Formats: sequence, structure tokens, C-alpha cells
Amino acid sequence: MDDEDIPSSPNSVHYETLGIPKDASLNDICRAYKSLVMKWHPDKHSLDKLEAHDHFFKITEAYRTTAKSRKGALKNEREDFISSPMPSPGKGMRNSATSMEDIFSSLSRGPNGINICTPSSVTNPGTPGPGGGDHPSLSRTGTRSNSTPIIYSHSTVRRKPQPIERKLKCTLEELLRGCEKKIKITRDVISGSGLIMQQEEILKIKVKPGWKKGTKITFEGKGDERPGTLPADIIFIIDEKSHPVFTRDGDDLELGVEVPLVEALTGCTISVPILGGENMTLSFDEILYPGYEKIIPGKGMPKPKTEATRGDLRLKFLVEFPTDLSDQQRSQVLRVLDECNYS
Repeated sequence: MDDEDIPSSPNSVHYETLGIPKDASLNDICRAYKSLVMKWHPDKHSLDKLEAHDHFFKITEAYRTTAKSRKGALKNEREDFISSPMPSPGKGMRNSATSMEDIFSSLSRGPNGINICTPSSVTNPGTPGPGGGDHPSLSRTGTRSNSTPIIYSHSTVRRKPQPIERKLKCTLEELLRGCEKKIKITRDVISGSGLIMQQEEILKIKVKPGWKKGTKITFEGKGDERPGTLPADIIFIIDEKSHPVFTRDGDDLELGVEVPLVEALTGCTISVPILGGENMTLSFDEILYPGYEKIIPGKGMPKPKTEATRGDLRLKFLVEFPTDLSDQQRSQVLRVLDECNYS
């Protein structure tokens, strides 16, 4: 649209198109125009481009007409800017100054960089926005204000905080069979109106048989929501509760077995507990010395990659010695042990 095509004075339709009163200032006109072209730019209406084009041209004409009526209050450089041809959408619009960012950039700067039409609520690029993040705006020469920015670039990169780590304690029995853990969390979320509200949520973790201490389970984006940043991840780390009987070593289990000295020397039959509630009876004819180890295959922890197979149960024997012997008993023990083969 050339300068001579612009009506000399705006009519009520132009103000209605922009949704502003007739006594609106130039900044009011610009704010309304920016808001409307954001909504009706043809790039955002791939399915209704003809309707969007029609709205776009009406909005542009209304802006040109109403803005020109205020030229008496502007400097010559501003008047030259308003009188220059406006970009119009059409074929090849991406190669001309018709993208939304180009339109807002041209609106924000006059011929010599004078700020013509920048709402005071638009922040400078690189200045901290809500929540402390950087929010580059489409208006590159705007001034900072206490009001909330109304336009942000779609290319703004939101930072993600460090993940939140929590321990998830499990018993050996739970890690033997597998289980489901339910964890209740309360986190801050941003509502559609921009308010920060607290929300409760139940996270479910399916613990698989054989998981080890240190196994991590990540819930992406379940941390608190904050303006200008992505919500942090929550990571649960498996931690094993101490067991009164068994000690875990990788996929194997260790069990200490105490036997009296007389049984260790003469043979014995013992009942050994198996993790999970079973018992196994074992007989020994050999001498059980301190530190003697017996391995029972397949009675340890499940192997995570092949749950059908299990590690071993290692029995470590502790021999109970008498705490007091008479002189006669000492002599008898000495006589017997002197004749023993120690090789």
C-alpha cells in the first residue's frame, strides 16, 4: 500500500479493527497492531491463509491510517518511517520483511535507530525476565519497565535446573522379587493464568528383581515449575536397607553360620535360611575351620539382565570356641590334637 492510498484521516472502522479508542496514542496503536499481527499473520494460519491475508491487510491499513494521523506529534524521522511502504504478505514472504519478527523489528526502529513504536512493557534482549531467565524480546530497542513483558521471541531457550535426587530404600526381599513403590510428591506448577500453585502427584516405580544399590530411575520434568525455566527432573536412586541375616555382594549373598567347636570337628547337620523364606538342610562331614566357605549355587540375587538366573549364596563359617576348660580337659584336648594331621 503506497502513501497516497492511505486515507487522510482514520474512521471509526479503523479504530474498531485495532480495538482501540479514537484518542489512542501512537504507542497504543503500535501495541494493538503488534498483538493483532501476531494473531493473524498468514504464517500462523496454514489452513486459512486467505482469511488471514484479509485480516492482515485490514489491520495494516488501520495501523497505517491511524498512525499517520498522529504524525504531527512525531519528529520528521518518525513521519518518514510511517510514510514508508509497509510489508505485505504474499509469495516469498519469508524472503521479504514479512516474518513476524521482521515486522516487529521494523516497527521498533526508525531510520536512525529512534525508538518509534516500542511498548514500555517490552524488555531489552538479554535482560532477566520473570524467574531470572533471559527473555529476548522481538523489540530490540525497548526500554525496561516494571510491567510484565507482552511479547517474547519464540526462539527463547529456557534453562533446565540440575536434577533433584532422592534415595529410594528397598529391602533385599523387595529387590529379590520386585515390587511397586508409590511416592507422593508436592510440587509448584504454573496455571494457565500464570499463578503458581501446589499440586500433589503420585509417582509409581516398578522395582525390577535384581536391581542394585545405585540404580537410577528418572522422572523427567517432575520438579517445580518456575517462570523462564524448564521443570527439573526427579531422580530416585535405589538404596538397600540393611538385612539382619544376609549381606549382598553384587549378585551373591553372604551368610555367616556359627557352629560349636565340637560340631566343627566331628561333623554336623545344619538348617540354612534362604532369602525369600525357604530353608535348606546341609550336612557336613568335613572339618569346619574358621573362615571355611561353602557355596550354594543359584540361591543369591536375581541377575537383572537374566532374571531366570541367580547369583550364589556363600556360607561363611564361624567356629564357637569354649570360653573355659579345666586342667583335665586341657590335657585331654592336648593329647587328642597332638595326634592330629595338620597338613
